Amino acid sequence: MKSKRVFGSIELSIAAIIWGAMFVVVKIIVDEVHPIQLVWLEYLISLVFLIGYSVMKGEKWHINWPDLKLIFWIGIIGNTISLVAQEMGTGLSNAQTGSVITSTIPAFMIIFGWLILKERLDKIKIFSVLIAILGVIMIVGLKMTGSNVALGVMLLILTAITWALMSVLIKKVKTYSSLQITIMSTVVAVVCLTPFILSDMSSLTSINFLEPKVIFSLLYIGAVSTAVAYVMWNKGLKVISASSSGLFYLIQPIVGSFLGWLLLGEQISVGFIIGSAMILASVWISVKFEDSNEEALASASDGI
Repeated sequence: MKSKRVFGSIELSIAAIIWGAMFVVVKIIVDEVHPIQLVWLEYLISLVFLIGYSVMKGEKWHINWPDLKLIFWIGIIGNTISLVAQEMGTGLSNAQTGSVITSTIPAFMIIFGWLILKERLDKIKIFSVLIAILGVIMIVGLKMTGSNVALGVMLLILTAITWALMSVLIKKVKTYSSLQITIMSTVVAVVCLTPFILSDMSSLTSINFLEPKVIFSLLYIGAVSTAVAYVMWNKGLKVISASSSGLFYLIQPIVGSFLGWLLLGEQISVGFIIGSAMILASVWISVKFEDSNEEALASASDGI
């Protein structure tokens, strides 16, 4: 079980690193592709790779209605509402505000893990989340500026709640693989977003799909950031508790800020170094404490 948690931690970390790099890619392409069209395109591209990989693996598909209902809500809540709310909320406020507010995701995952999965609340996990949130604030600051900032903040809070709820619901799906969950929830998102795309086809037809920058960005966002990262995130969620797995999400601002400095010439402050150390420490404390609890429970069971 301990080795599974190690691999789960690695998978969650890789997913967060990939998503952190995605912020830089989005900055490169955002002037070329409207955010909603970008999300829709990334899902379509990811489906090509995901379905192809599923065929290569020879996965067996089946019907399990309780799990299918869960996956439908995962697609609506996480793949659709959460991403659209994040794009709109960030647009109405700013990227720093978005980073700070979405850093509350681990806190909401603890709450949903307790309410839905009956995971035990403890002081160490809550302390770890508080350290991580403070770490994000140290990295990106706390500047609530922008037009319609109140609405933007509300949408970003909705983003945090829906992403946390989706991550917890994934742990309740029992009969489908992480790959199958990702494929089906992505299909739900594509169906939900298609009417918005059809209502504004000019934004889609104006994209120069032959431009190398557009090709590279769409392939990264669709194939790597959505297909690979979502599967890894969903696999990691299967073996790491909801209260601990949420902390891995906060590796994103570390990677995003570092790559922004490396590739885009953005500044790195002392707060970045301190905040990054706080986030990594919170992840280590939470996972280490979880391992200790498992070992204690196993020893107690052996004694019985």
